[in-house]
Amino acid sequence: MPNGHIIVADDDAAIRTVLNQALSRAGYEVRSTGNAATLWRWVAQGEGDLVITDVVMPDENAFDLLPRIKRVRPDLPIIVMSAQNTFMTAIRASERGAYEYLPKPFDLKELTAIVGRALSRPRGNAAPGAGPENEDIPLVGRSPAMQEIYRSLARLMPTDLTVMITGESGTGKELVARALHDYGRRRAGPFVPVNMAAIPRDLIESELFGHEKGAFTGATARSAGRFEQAEGGTLFLDEIGDMPMEAQTRLLRVLQQGEYTTVGGRVPIKTNVRIIAATNKDLRVSIQQGIFREDLFFRLNVVPLRLPALRERSEDVPDLVRHFFVLVEREGLTRKQLDGDAMEKLKRYRWPGNVRELENLVRRLAALYPQETITGPVIEAELDTLPLAAPAQGGAGRKGGTEAEGLSAAVERHLSEYFSGYRDTLPPPGLYHRVLREIEGPLIGAALAATRGNQIRAAELLGVNRNTLRKKVRDLDLQVFRTPR
Repeated sequence: MPNGHIIVADDDAAIRTVLNQALSRAGYEVRSTGNAATLWRWVAQGEGDLVITDVVMPDENAFDLLPRIKRVRPDLPIIVMSAQNTFMTAIRASERGAYEYLPKPFDLKELTAIVGRALSRPRGNAAPGAGPENEDIPLVGRSPAMQEIYRSLARLMPTDLTVMITGESGTGKELVARALHDYGRRRAGPFVPVNMAAIPRDLIESELFGHEKGAFTGATARSAGRFEQAEGGTLFLDEIGDMPMEAQTRLLRVLQQGEYTTVGGRVPIKTNVRIIAATNKDLRVSIQQGIFREDLFFRLNVVPLRLPALRERSEDVPDLVRHFFVLVEREGLTRKQLDGDAMEKLKRYRWPGNVRELENLVRRLAALYPQETITGPVIEAELDTLPLAAPAQGGAGRKGGTEAEGLSAAVERHLSEYFSGYRDTLPPPGLYHRVLREIEGPLIGAALAATRGNQIRAAELLGVNRNTLRKKVRDLDLQVFRTPR
């Protein structure tokens, strides 16, 4: 039977009653108060084995009280509850030494389980140091899906663990990576993002690890790579699924041994960099296709973090819209508001481009429409013009295009991002064949995966000669796996 003395602090009498009953049934002794002053007096007197407290109290904010509690009783576990379910709430709870953060409303079974873990954990863990007091919240949303993200991020802030962020394009993977850096232990160091899909495959190793003078044609001087630029900080490898095999092998060495060599170099260089990777692909499928190393996947996937698509958290749309209108107002545009019908249409839309697509729409509304209040018909007309528009839940938005049109638009967007990286010059020669190779590999790999490695059936599916397919598999260095039925 569990035992322990728990102090509950919340100015809502109903919540105090519910917690008292639930924890008493679980075998704990419970004492409750509605103000911070009493909580502080009890804790200072040595009472309680664990504290459960709301953030907003009538006489003092719990975030101001927590540092004092941790000074006099550093081993006392504190669970923070809040109806202000934002990213910064979770981060501040972690920064001020809380054992756990729970958004209201919470599940009593989950709370009881957390209490049990907190009381049974080894004591003596130091509280994480305070991070930046930045009110410009990088992540927005109060949905249950986002609350899980906030809580995971709060736990990861004081660590250097490698994180793999997955999610569709536009869900905010780089924002999450930046938050991990900006509020983590490496915030004083550089944050260096690298988009694997925007770098020519034959230049990725040089881009990441640097090169020596004369290492290859055109290398007229030594060049520092992104690992060197990120020393002491965080290296964000976006679209990691597009990294070629050769670079994957070198990256694996860095993760295993903590050192690398430049292209053309011979002396190993020690590195002190935190790796955060991201992808919108299913890397397990890429492993089956032979285009991603399984051992590298396990090295990167220490802490998997999946970002929900916007259609999975449609209740966050109003908060996101208001947040983006604030941003565009700072940029000199007039802030707008949406009427109820307009907001409902946005919540029902499926957002194939996710949060990025919503932000672009908000910017367009602020720039193009003179009226202060945007109405439903305006939103409906705008949604009908969105590229790759997917059918909405409830009918808002036009029907999506064909699969070929979607692929064509995706390739066009990818190439546009690629060319944007060469503002003052042109990419290296041979672009046509490089692009074909990038498309051929995943296409043939997908056909082989669909036919379970049967090259005869894969050739029929692709509409190519069997010998041609075999040559392509060999030239592209694809691994073929036969999966039993």
